[in-house]
Amino acid sequence: MADRELYFADEKALRKWKRRKVLSQIGVYTFLTILAIFIIIPFYWMIATSLKSNGEVSLPVPTLFPQEIMWENYALIFKQVTSFGRYFLNTIIVSFFTTILVVITTVFAAFAFARLKFKGRDTIFMLLLVTMMVPGEMMVITNYMTVSVFGWMNTYQALILPFGVSVFYIYYLRQTFKSIPNELYLAAKVDGVGDFKYLFKVLVPIAMPAIVTIIILSSMGAWNALIWPELVANAETMRMVSNGLMRALTSEFSQQVNLQMTASAIVTAPLFVFFIIFRKYIMRGVSRSGIKG
Repeated sequence: MADRELYFADEKALRKWKRRKVLSQIGVYTFLTILAIFIIIPFYWMIATSLKSNGEVSLPVPTLFPQEIMWENYALIFKQVTSFGRYFLNTIIVSFFTTILVVITTVFAAFAFARLKFKGRDTIFMLLLVTMMVPGEMMVITNYMTVSVFGWMNTYQALILPFGVSVFYIYYLRQTFKSIPNELYLAAKVDGVGDFKYLFKVLVPIAMPAIVTIIILSSMGAWNALIWPELVANAETMRMVSNGLMRALTSEFSQQVNLQMTASAIVTAPLFVFFIIFRKYIMRGVSRSGIKG
């Protein structure tokens, strides 16, 4: 009799646990669905508006779907903004070299702070972390004065060099390096392996997901830059996609919302494709960097 009561009690507890688990999953997926809808709606509205005529955009009651798909809007952007190709080329060049410089400085600095022992290492690293609390906008004036003194206005140096070091990426990669067992480093030293060889033969391959994440985020940051290019790249031949299109949208297309959305979609598309292709590396890098502090 006692066993029978225990069986029904366990079965009742199991059903209760399953019901609670199902309700929990429903709540989580409902929240994620609502969140996804709020994120997707602006992107959908941008694409839908970019395919509408200017007259349809001006209707009192907005339409969810284009009444007539205007693919020619995309061709019109390249036709009316004659330097659009140049803007893209400048953005690619700046993103490429900025990312290379960031990766080089980040890898060496993170290795030094994670594995090498030198006087004042922790103090210097702490001071670097403190600079992360200073808003980047506060550094714009000093950077602008430095670039101006060096005569780098309207040059690639002005667009690339000020962003060749990132304290956040150094901290991020340092955490990844520290998650790798220190025994590997000690064993390498016993075998006579130098620091540089150990860095490139052991640490870099293991931390490649985190490094790829830095490459992706750095490229996206350089691609989306707006304030700094607007300050130091006023020449038509040196503008990037961000400030170049902003000038076009506030002049030629100031009254054409559909073309403004078309230009925004063109700029967003490469980043979206780039992120979709390499999103798994971001997830791997984030998970690895949080293993050990």
